[in-house]
Formats: sequence, structure tokens, C-alpha cells
Amino acid sequence: MGVRAVFLVGFMASGKTTVGQELAQRLGWDFVDLDAQIESREQQPIAEIFRDRGEHQFRLVEASALRDLMESLDRDTVVALGGGTFAQPGNRELLRPWPSVFLDTPLDDLWRRSREDEKRPLRKDDRTEFARLHEDRLPFYREATVTVVTSGKDPASLCVEIESRLHFGGRTEDAGSSEVPPGHSGTGESQ
Repeated sequence: MGVRAVFLVGFMASGKTTVGQELAQRLGWDFVDLDAQIESREQQPIAEIFRDRGEHQFRLVEASALRDLMESLDRDTVVALGGGTFAQPGNRELLRPWPSVFLDTPLDDLWRRSREDEKRPLRKDDRTEFARLHEDRLPFYREATVTVVTSGKDPASLCVEIESRLHFGGRTEDAGSSEVPPGHSGTGESQ
């Protein structure tokens, strides 16, 4: 069997990293946070990339990092995408062969959680602008393979729901039947 991957999508502060780490641990898969990978690759925090180069240049860097990640997948992996990654048409097309999970989180929760993290470059202190950005991205998030509503659920219960919805059955042998897309290679081994 080829390498398997699942991509978590959703707005800033929806819990993609937290849930992704938990899901990867439960499945015995690797975990990658695309934003962390970008920061490592660029040797600069994302907030500084936005400030110094602007959002357009950041999106180019992000798309390049995503393509590189897709080409280098050689182990079963759970990937947490940045809040705007799935809103970009080229990225959605690249991810189409793989299962994606939209973590649908109420706006009030997103607003509250994002206030606790000052490094989010598109999080402004204007709640109306925050809500507008969320509304703009919702149609793209809803194109994900599966939508999981996060309200009132802890990461463990969200993982159980994701595993069930993607027919993982709690067994890594069955987890995600997505084979490696053409042009990818992988051992299919998990750690």
C-alpha cells in the first residue's frame, strides 16, 4: 500500500495543530504543521513574512512548501494546514486526491482562541473584519472531504469522529486507503 495522508483544514484557531497531533499519535503516523514547516524553511516567523513580504508573497511561499511536502511524503502523515491554505484554488486542486477534514468551529470560539495567540498575522482587533474573512473562506473549507463540528468536543473525541468518518476503524492497516498520487513514492510504513 502507498503512503497515506490526511489534511486538516479550517480557520485560524480551529484546533488543526492540536487535533492533528492527537490524530497522528492515535494512528501511529507522522505529524506535520505546514506553518511550522514554512517558518523553518524560510527562517522567519509567518507574522514577519506577512509584514516584510505581504500576503501575496506569503501565499506563493506557502504553495511552494505544500508542493514540496506533497512530493516528499514517504510516511503516513497527518498535516495541519494554515487557515488560508485551503482557500487557495491551486492548493485545493493539489490536495483533491487526498482526504481532507474541515474542523468547523463556531466564530465565537475562533475569536476567543485567536485573541490568546498574538502571532496570527490576519487576526485583527476588528471582529467585523475577522467575521468577514471567516465567511469568505467558509465555502472553500466546505469543499473538504469531511466536515467535523468541533463545538463542545475535546481533541480525543474529535479524533474518534474523524477516524470513523474516514473509515479508519481505529486500525492503522485500514487507515486512509488513499494511495500515493501519481508521481509520489512511499514505503507505506508507519512509525
